[in-house]
Amino acid sequence: PPVIELTIKPDKSVVIAYTITNTGDPMVLKPYVRPFSPINVYGELAVADEFSGPIRFNLENSNIQLDTPFFLKNGGKQQLLLKIRVPEGTPEGDYYYSFLAENVPGKLAEGTSQPITQGAIGSNILISVTNTGVFESNAHISQFKVDAPYTLSLFGKKISMFESSDPIPVRLIAQNNGKGLIKPEGKITLSGDFGEETSYDILPENILSNSSRLLHATPSAKLLSKEESVIIEGFHMGKYVLRTSMHFGVKNQPVQSSVVFYAFPIKLIAATGFAIIIGIIILKKFNSPENEDEKKEEEN
Repeated sequence: PPVIELTIKPDKSVVIAYTITNTGDPMVLKPYVRPFSPINVYGELAVADEFSGPIRFNLENSNIQLDTPFFLKNGGKQQLLLKIRVPEGTPEGDYYYSFLAENVPGKLAEGTSQPITQGAIGSNILISVTNTGVFESNAHISQFKVDAPYTLSLFGKKISMFESSDPIPVRLIAQNNGKGLIKPEGKITLSGDFGEETSYDILPENILSNSSRLLHATPSAKLLSKEESVIIEGFHMGKYVLRTSMHFGVKNQPVQSSVVFYAFPIKLIAATGFAIIIGIIILKKFNSPENEDEKKEEEN
């Protein structure tokens, strides 16, 4: 399994079965467990170089141990039985680890060798230690905005403005200050002055404890880059209110936020204005005194 989410009481244990398949050349693999932590709002992680934390890990295999290399032939499969044990007295909270299998470059036997490149495959293990099975949610929306190409300051307020035909990039970041990971549920809703309304479901992505994460909403395939939560396309005109409402837990009240922006056909207005100015210039030049004198001379 690529991810394990485990809720467990202290003084309990569980065994997870992993299967590793070698579709390449024969190699030597070393299985090990390391803690990891989130490093930014994009769900990226940093795996520590050394083991730490109160959770205990060992392999239940009779012939393979953690941090000890083993041989895996071409086309071979190996099941690894990882035992996870939470000692008695372990403080409640979340603990995050990666179970990794890393190839060890070097000679396999006399006259044979494996590639010198080194890599690893892994599975993330999200462990929530709790006596009751429930963590009190402590989360809020840290950022909800649109990235507007034009801004106008009016009476001390900044007004976000878009060209009517431009896509609307939306950015939503949630902060989890609680002890346990959360999966938000909710929507992003766009409402316009002419009664139009569109909703986007927020994807239930993991927000690890004491971290922030940029959330995504369907259709997530419309993203221009990893900086946006959703891209709203279409032709927009007038004032719009963008709202989000999310639950971070069963017993929690929804958390809400909103932002206002305006959309006008700026390019069309600019082109029309430019055409009018050019037309006025041409008309003035055509009706100028010099042109009147030239017309009289031609008539004579």
